[in-house]
Amino acid sequence: MSVTASAPTTERPLIDGFGRQVTYLRVSVTDRCDFRCTYCMGEDMVFLPRSEILSFEEIQTVIGAFVRRGVRKVRLTGGEPLVRRDIMKLIEALSRQHLATGALDELTLTTNGSQLAHHAQRLAELGLRRINVSLDTLDAEKFATITRRGRLAQVLDGIFAARDAGLAVKLNMVALKGINEDEIVPMLDWAHGEGFELTLIEEMPLGAVAFERADTHLSLRTVRDRLAERYTLTPIARRTGGPARYMQVQETGGTLGFITPLSHNFCESCNRVRLTCTGQLYMCLGQEDRVDLRAALREGGTEGLDAALDRAMMLKPKGHDFVIARRAAPAVSRHMSVTGG
Repeated sequence: MSVTASAPTTERPLIDGFGRQVTYLRVSVTDRCDFRCTYCMGEDMVFLPRSEILSFEEIQTVIGAFVRRGVRKVRLTGGEPLVRRDIMKLIEALSRQHLATGALDELTLTTNGSQLAHHAQRLAELGLRRINVSLDTLDAEKFATITRRGRLAQVLDGIFAARDAGLAVKLNMVALKGINEDEIVPMLDWAHGEGFELTLIEEMPLGAVAFERADTHLSLRTVRDRLAERYTLTPIARRTGGPARYMQVQETGGTLGFITPLSHNFCESCNRVRLTCTGQLYMCLGQEDRVDLRAALREGGTEGLDAALDRAMMLKPKGHDFVIARRAAPAVSRHMSVTGG
């Protein structure tokens, strides 16, 4: 699918109190997931009733409001976005309304890969150019332990289906001390050998989990120093709209990203907000400030929604306060699956 139309004129841009313009919206379409990753959620998660979830029509309306105010990139997340019933109908509508018209530079998604083999070709046909896939290990037994129920082979099938469909694949690996830190080098070599990008992510203190996060936290500063002993890492100015800082790995020819919310936060350039599947807009992943866009839309229509976006910009904080320490409470009580991964 090609984009031929020029971008429409932006209405009042979304600029927060610190002069940062919001151009990137992450939308959780469901809190449900077919995995139960240990660092992401509890094993016996209770998911929201479907009656509380935004309808596709409401999601389209909210995204349209953001696009008119200058958002140029939208990422669909979950939970696992591809487990929501009829999700492709939403993606088709967003592609038609915003990609085909040039209103969006990019529509993409983050997935655990479990359903990707079924949808990869259609996603490419709808104009998605790249996707992020969460993959923390290439060991099938360890994968089952981390995800509590996932099958590595199924995810790998999805990743290769995406590549075959022409989608650029970026793998996201959460670095966990004592769990997969010995797999970072093999993962990098494998990913780059297969033509995939790799981004390493520090574990974030979101929601209560069944272990002490201090035991598994691994600073990516330490990881980067270790990798620099083995590879030639050259910083590059590449920007994808997200928080990752990128390096070129000379020996593999591939790109390696680092997302470091604790060891080197990225708040000064934050251009993102997150919409939950219930319509709550969080201006910062690590803070509780939020604006209820569902209520604004249902009670005030598009004018009420626009006013709520103005209010959100006034509330967007300067940054998060992530700390991982023994017996410390989570930075926020909600799990990543609630906010949107």
